Amino acid sequence: MHAAQELSGRFGTALACRALGIARAALYRLRRPQEAVPKAPRPKPSNALAPHERQTVLETLNSERFLDKAPTEVYATLLDEASYLCSIRTMYRILDAAGEVRERRDQAQHPAYKKPELLATGPNQVWSWDITKLRGPVKWSYFYLYVILDIFSRYVVGWMVSTHESAVLAERLIKESILKHGIERNQLTLHADRGSSMKSKTVAQLLADLGVAKSHSRPHVSDDNPYSESQFKTMKYSPDFPDRFGSIEDSRVFCRRFFPWYNDEHHHTGIGLLTPAMVHFGRAEEVIEKRRVVLETAYRQHPERFFNGLPKPQDLPAAAWINKPDHDLKIQEESTAVAQ
Repeated sequence: MHAAQELSGRFGTALACRALGIARAALYRLRRPQEAVPKAPRPKPSNALAPHERQTVLETLNSERFLDKAPTEVYATLLDEASYLCSIRTMYRILDAAGEVRERRDQAQHPAYKKPELLATGPNQVWSWDITKLRGPVKWSYFYLYVILDIFSRYVVGWMVSTHESAVLAERLIKESILKHGIERNQLTLHADRGSSMKSKTVAQLLADLGVAKSHSRPHVSDDNPYSESQFKTMKYSPDFPDRFGSIEDSRVFCRRFFPWYNDEHHHTGIGLLTPAMVHFGRAEEVIEKRRVVLETAYRQHPERFFNGLPKPQDLPAAAWINKPDHDLKIQEESTAVAQ
């Protein structure tokens, strides 16, 4: 419009509007803006309900009988009882005037779930567990793989394949894994999502009896259980993972091969290219020192091949977090800024 005003001053209004493809009336309105005219109040219809009739409608809608029903339901119910107060639209107008146009039914109130913040500085401090489906021989058939993982070492401390999801089976696996690894009371936190087995009273009672703290993800937040999700992805993207398993025994045979490889041979990028077994059983420092010697030897033999100087092996992270607190990140950033 500003371009149209500029052109109209040079070439005339009609020519400028034709060139820009706009109506002359629009340009005229822009030149002489009109003040907003307040809307006139809506006149009261001659057939409007009397004040006492409106009050009767409002009291009926808010009565104990109709309190949780929509105006359409109230209207139909009254018609079936040979009673007519007003139209559905009028009911809505009366509710609107009273500030009551909203959802009239009781709504589910979801609690505010706290974000889990878990820290592990060594093995057997925080375990994460989950259940994933393995596709069976035919469509809509599945086997259920239960996996318990140490988040610091990434070591799979227990697994099981079943034909169904069950809190009783989960309880058995958790108990066997805790006893196998010698977990003492008040040593371990077990984290899981909010599946039925994870939240079952059976599992909760077991953890209470064994002195194990429990933690749960927030609903629909997959990032609250990242270690289990990552482990399942590693498994399902492995070259020999089949599209379907012919039987439950086939799935167990696969897992008997996969989990020893994952624990003892898989060099995990999240733990300095160490294997989970090295970290879980305290061999990490020894392996890192051997790697340092190898790299120093290679550097002495061919220093020209290392443009950045003496290479160093990757260190083992000092901690593993599920949802590291923001204030810790902020403190770390401020410390870095001061150091610089």
